[in-house]
Amino acid sequence: MPPDEVRVVEDTERRFVDGFVLRVRVLAVPESEKFPDGIKYRLHYGTDDGRTVIRYDNSHGIHERHTADGRDENYEFPGYDAIQARFWNEVEHHRK
Repeated sequence: MPPDEVRVVEDTERRFVDGFVLRVRVLAVPESEKFPDGIKYRLHYGTDDGRTVIRYDNSHGIHERHTADGRDENYEFPGYDAIQARFWNEVEHHRK
């Protein structure tokens, strides 16, 4: 990947009839101090009116998990596949 190239890997939005929304945006970015894995991601599940139920992101170069109760937790990044699986499990749990 050229040093300044950014490529969209996934950009998905799904709206549910009960007022919830799911947004997944994943970018391949040049490896850097801020993004050493070469990936920038935001996995968001919340409400149409902007309330977060669960979100995983590294938008600021720090891997964070955000929850409905306002807690922001940093976590050790186990790889994107593991974070994606964790996110989908939490969304599925909430949807039940």
